[in-house]
Amino acid sequence: MSVSSVSQDIASHLGSAPEISAAYFVAGLLGTVTFLTVMALILIYAERKVAAHFQCRLGPMRVGWHGLLQSVADALKLILKEDIVPYSADKFLHALAPVFAVVAMLLSLIAIPTSSRLALSDSNIGVLYISAVSGLGVLGILLGGWSSNNKWSLLGAMRAGAQIISYELSATLSVLVVIMLSGSLKLSAIIHSQEAGWWIWRAPGVGLLAFLLFIVSSTAEINRTPFDLAEGESELTAGFHTEYSGMRFAFFFLAEYLNLFVVSALGATLFLGGWMPFHIGNFSGFNAAMDLIPEFIWFMGKTAFLIFLSMWFRWTFPRLRVDQLMKLEWKVLMPIGFINLLLAAMMTLFGFYFFATT
Repeated sequence: MSVSSVSQDIASHLGSAPEISAAYFVAGLLGTVTFLTVMALILIYAERKVAAHFQCRLGPMRVGWHGLLQSVADALKLILKEDIVPYSADKFLHALAPVFAVVAMLLSLIAIPTSSRLALSDSNIGVLYISAVSGLGVLGILLGGWSSNNKWSLLGAMRAGAQIISYELSATLSVLVVIMLSGSLKLSAIIHSQEAGWWIWRAPGVGLLAFLLFIVSSTAEINRTPFDLAEGESELTAGFHTEYSGMRFAFFFLAEYLNLFVVSALGATLFLGGWMPFHIGNFSGFNAAMDLIPEFIWFMGKTAFLIFLSMWFRWTFPRLRVDQLMKLEWKVLMPIGFINLLLAAMMTLFGFYFFATT
């Protein structure tokens, strides 16, 4: 097989991406980076306010109206803060680790369509692509912990590696259910397959269970409470980023919140119909009113709901021990995931949905 035929075959699997001009792609990438930077500031502010209201307090109030500029002040502080690197650290890998964490998140997000007309790259293998590139994030954590030459950082990195790799299996099993029901790896096709109903309720029981598995597993994958064993302030100082400061710490901080956005956006795409509006049966008036809401607003609203759900988890459940964390995955979530996948296969084989597949 010639090189040209191989490149053509790869291009055919990447959908319409080869037809996108370089200028359009660069503009879209810059727009995505700008959007994510602003989104990270908003999420940090929202996290603090949600935590405050759950704990019956006010949260940030002094900088800006109701503390609205607190995230901006924190960003300026991190930019101006001295960047200290331990003398015995591996300087190159210590600097490279935060880049891995941010780049993995950016590569994942560009494949998620936010509306029928707004998608930077809608590949035919979108789900497979996201599963592949999202794994690069754990390399940043492992490199950061090992290169710091700090035993607490190394312990946190090893915890993160074991945790992310383990919970990625259950997350993949839940995503496979949606792939099986929709019959496609293309994210826009998965969204269109939910025109007759979102998979969270259209596939009786199976869709809801897959959604719950995805929420729990993805929360563990991005190291958020109650699964933040990689940081573990009570026993590991600050975990894998103990020796980071200034902008390098800011990159890890940024990656944590943007990973929350990416995971929530993916969950909204796979289980909640993405940009699809909410319809109720034959209520034409209600459905017509829902259609008036822009697709992007639907997508962002569903994503915001899942982000709030994750924040709710953080300020409700206590942190698990390491043995409890691994037992939950290998003895509870994974067996449930395999059983749910088997039920989804039987449901797909016999076409047992609430509504016919469109």
